[in-house]
Amino acid sequence: MKPNAIHRREFLRRASTVAALASAPTLIPASVLGGEGATPPSERITYGLVGSGGRGRDLLKGFLPLPQGRCLAVCDPFADRREKARQMAEDHGHTGCQATVDYRELIARKDLDALIIATQDHWHALIAVAAARAGKHLYCEKPLAVSHRESRAVRDAVRRAKVVFQTGTQQRSDRRFRHACELARNGYLGRVHTVEVASEGPNYKPSYKGPLDPQPVPPGLDWEMYLGPAPAKPYNPGRHAWPDWYLIWDYCYGFIVNWGVHHLDIALWGCPQLAVQPFSVEGTTTYRAEGFTDNVNEWRSTFTWPGGLKMTYTDWEKQKPGCKFIGDEGWVYVDRPTFEASPASLLTLKLKDSDTHLHLSDHHGLDFLNCVRRGTDPVSDVDAGHRATYFGMVAEIAGRLKRPVRFDPIKEDFIGDAEASVRLDRPMRAPWKL
Repeated sequence: MKPNAIHRREFLRRASTVAALASAPTLIPASVLGGEGATPPSERITYGLVGSGGRGRDLLKGFLPLPQGRCLAVCDPFADRREKARQMAEDHGHTGCQATVDYRELIARKDLDALIIATQDHWHALIAVAAARAGKHLYCEKPLAVSHRESRAVRDAVRRAKVVFQTGTQQRSDRRFRHACELARNGYLGRVHTVEVASEGPNYKPSYKGPLDPQPVPPGLDWEMYLGPAPAKPYNPGRHAWPDWYLIWDYCYGFIVNWGVHHLDIALWGCPQLAVQPFSVEGTTTYRAEGFTDNVNEWRSTFTWPGGLKMTYTDWEKQKPGCKFIGDEGWVYVDRPTFEASPASLLTLKLKDSDTHLHLSDHHGLDFLNCVRRGTDPVSDVDAGHRATYFGMVAEIAGRLKRPVRFDPIKEDFIGDAEASVRLDRPMRAPWKL
């Protein structure tokens, strides 16, 4: 057993907790659902869903009960998935919801104010950039993209178009994560000198055990629209199985970015100085080689800054999952099932009026719709999503190169390292381009 490995019982407990958080119906305050002062139909934010698989339908469950919005369309290359999403909308009273295979039809619609993007990661940037240019507001699942160049293109397009963008890093809409970050930012831990971050990863194994040779494309699937900008590959169900596509480089950077983005985002929210001066990263990575899977499996990374600030970032078998801020006078640790601190009194501490109070959101989707109406940034704005996305990429690049690298978060490039810099981009398959 590896050092600090999590036993099977603990793995099953955490896995069931994460699954419950992802699939449970969203609890919405009664005040949101109507009554006096409810949003009139003419003022509702109209939106479409792009990506109607499991995650897309989970998001839809949270949006559909909100009277501030109305779903007009859903989109997916799988006919059965888009039909399930369309029927969900109809069942919630969103009559006339249309289903299509091509996201560009949604972007072209003048009656849509916003898009919810829940596709595989390799599609995020293309859809988000095109939608922003068309003036659509965006709720986009994390990470922003599968390369730093793509992620930066999303950030730049959103800022140029002045549209609202909510990243799907929904931990920012959980009071425990917000409170932990407020403790760190307001000096209640003393000077923060260490941040520890760990994420899901090697505990997820491929589910597909069938043959790897090409298979006939099943009816109801547009395989070309599934692949999009990813390399052309013959159809095989193992390429879209869950969690297999998370583990395939063509569609996803891997858990070091895709899931780690959640806790890296909290690290950056609670300790924003992590992204204001150049830092060094060194570490190790191992890679998958089962079936079609080939992206990062395990990782151990150490970030260091001038002045002694340090962040460790690993998979969860090497360190407690979640985010821990450690200061000269105390520490606070937060994960979805856990909230701990020393001294324990920090957990119930009331902030002073003069303290920094972070954006208050208790419902990620509602925060997005409200910010669309106000024209203000939501709790997980595009800049935050971009930073959390590329921090994981920098860790992976250092591990892949098997040597330390230095990165400048202001210039957003490696320092004097062309071999590392070239890995900040990856090609898109023609004719797709940003």
